[in-house]
Amino acid sequence: MRKIILITGATDGIGLETAKQLGRMGYDLIIHGRNGDRIKKAIDIIAHAASDKIELFPIKADFSSFEEVREMAQEIKGNFSRLDVLINNAGVFMPREVITPDGFEATFQINHLSHFLLTVLLFDKIAVSDKGRIITVSSMAHSSSKIDFDNLRGEKNYDAYDAYARSKLANILFTFHLAERIMKKGVTANCLHPGVIATKLLHAGWGPFGADVETGAETSVFLATSENVKNVTGKYFVNKTPTMPASIAFDERHQRELWEFSAEATKADLNI
Repeated sequence: MRKIILITGATDGIGLETAKQLGRMGYDLIIHGRNGDRIKKAIDIIAHAASDKIELFPIKADFSSFEEVREMAQEIKGNFSRLDVLINNAGVFMPREVITPDGFEATFQINHLSHFLLTVLLFDKIAVSDKGRIITVSSMAHSSSKIDFDNLRGEKNYDAYDAYARSKLANILFTFHLAERIMKKGVTANCLHPGVIATKLLHAGWGPFGADVETGAETSVFLATSENVKNVTGKYFVNKTPTMPASIAFDERHQRELWEFSAEATKADLNI
């Protein structure tokens, strides 16, 4: 029985390349994007790259809307009895401040809160898998950030790089606390820095440089498939190797407060 892997933000960049590599390895994939035409194009690319016939399931949702994330989760739960791997990959860099209809700064909602909500909503499907895995794409940018719980909606000020770095720190704090909560449930949770990769996101924030997307996808694919990490949880990986993140990532008070804030913000029914 082939494993089923959901990749968020899989229509371009690292997400699309991750899907292509996993497709070549013969996994069935749920391909998420926010634009139907781009999802269809991505599926055509992935199917063409795959060595065998695999199942490719399109799913559309805008992560700036909690309602759409909930609808996405419901559609997946209605079509699949289990989910073996969730790769929380979607991410944005917003040069200017945008407040979502849900009332949050868009970078923080898209990069963290919506992935928190999706993970919670799909956890029961991951838990019934044999050795389910939750993988979240963070960034080395987290090391220059801190969590200001009085500015998570952009109430005080907005700086594009700071907003991005804060969301990437949130990815790690979330992963570490999640790993502790699910330790006895047969599911692992890890996060990663993909490298400095030439994607639209990098170009929007830092300029036209970076390594190729093939390199950027390697650690996500490794964490999704390797037997070497089937029992590894609560780690931050760089170049397929467990690496020490910034010390703030280990702050248990920050981990707990962020979890509580996220649960309240998304109105998540916690089943974890």
